[in-house]
Parts: sequence; structure tokens; C-alpha cells
Amino acid sequence: MAADQGKPCSASRVVMTELVLPSHTNALGTIFGGVIMSWIDIAGAISAQRHSGHDVVTASIDDLHFIAPVYIGWVVTLQASVNFVAKTSMEVGVRVDAENPRTGEVFHTSRAYSTFVALDSSGAPTAVRPLILETDDDRRRNQQAQLRRSLRLKRRDIQKSEPLGS
Repeated sequence: MAADQGKPCSASRVVMTELVLPSHTNALGTIFGGVIMSWIDIAGAISAQRHSGHDVVTASIDDLHFIAPVYIGWVVTLQASVNFVAKTSMEVGVRVDAENPRTGEVFHTSRAYSTFVALDSSGAPTAVRPLILETDDDRRRNQQAQLRRSLRLKRRDIQKSEPLGS
């Protein structure tokens, strides 16, 4: 597929499954938030790479929310897809669910929105193909992503004016 041709949201979908091991957990037997963040970053990067056809780097992780705990021995499923495309960047949404394998119950445990930048072979930002919105859900997520991008850019401008550590 040519770089200027659009690609549908469905082509960037990622489903990743992980088992919560003792090395992933704290003294309470629940997973460290940083482990979930790492898995979110990996699933998001795979989704962004699938869409762009390029190497990508994480520019930001926004709106990361931990909703419910995840316990040792549980199975974690991450679902990621590209929601919005700008010139060289993409917003990827990641939903995290966890299953208690003993009971079969599934819990929505966290979600995040990350921005990735596509890189060319020399490591410079490169143009990303357009996103084709096929479903009402794709259009809704894209519209919400545009609002988040606007807020993200405003926050970036505010942070530029603030000295570090103040």
C-alpha cells in the first residue's frame, strides 16, 4: 500500500495477551502500574507501526487511567488501534481488560491514549498515511481523539512556558 493511500482503523488493531507473573506484582499481589504502562506502550507501538508502515517512537502517554486492580495469575488482554492521524503522528487508544481464570470474570482495568511519531530510515519524523474511518465507532473515536489532541497541544504550550521544577 502506498504511503499516501489511506488505511482503515481495522488494519491497525492489535490484541495482545499477557499472564500476570510474580515478577509483575507488588507486595499486595497486584500488578505494578509500570508493567501495565509498558504493555500499553508495546501494544500502542505495534498498532502505530501497522498503520504507518514505519518505525515509531512514543511522544506521549495521555489520560492513563487505572480503573480496577489486576492480580497475580490473571490474564490481561490489551486492545489497541489508531484513532487519529496528523501529519507525522498518530493517536492510539489502548483498552486493558483482565480475566480471573478461576471464575471467568472479566474486568475493564485501565485505558490510555498514546501519541506515536513515525520515523523514516534516518530517524526523522515522516508523513503518515491517512486514516480511513469505516464505522460509526471509528468516527466517534476519531472525533474524540481530535478533542484530546487539541487539549494535548494546549498543555504542551503551557508546559513550554513553565521552567522545570517550579
